[in-house]
Amino acid sequence: MGDDEKRNRAMTARRQHLKSVMLQIAATELEKEESRKETEKQNYLSEHCPPLHMPSSMAELQELCKQLHAKVDAAEEEKYDMEVKVQKSSKELEDMNQKLFDLRGKFKRPPLRRVRMSADAMLKALLGSKHKVCMDLRANLKQVKKEDTEKERDLRDVGDWRKNIEEKSGMEGRKKMFESES
Repeated sequence: MGDDEKRNRAMTARRQHLKSVMLQIAATELEKEESRKETEKQNYLSEHCPPLHMPSSMAELQELCKQLHAKVDAAEEEKYDMEVKVQKSSKELEDMNQKLFDLRGKFKRPPLRRVRMSADAMLKALLGSKHKVCMDLRANLKQVKKEDTEKERDLRDVGDWRKNIEEKSGMEGRKKMFESES
């Protein structure tokens, strides 16, 4: 056992040493990569974005604005063209995949298992976060209002008592009372 333990310790020590060496190499490679990316970025910016000189007169400033506007338009055109190319290539990929499935012919369907799931859970699984419809049938029933009783109608018609008294005061009010009773 003593010999095996020494061998195991030596192997683990060697592994640890190799790991540390590999980590050191990886760290230096990362530093080199970062410095290379930084120099590429600086070169690109110096090539495509010259330093901005602010003109002193209004006409020169307007000319600078026109030039910058033209550059922005050109960049937007390139962006649009690239987006169209990407959309076109993705559509072609989808068509090719469909043709590939069609050429393969029938594919074996996996055996389906019976799953107990409520309608709400099924809609949520199919639609994801867009699921806002509740399949609770009792909640979707139409609410029926009961008819107003005569007392409630009279109370609603009477309204404010002051207004009612003002309407009944004087001869016109008494006249109205007699007309409504008969």
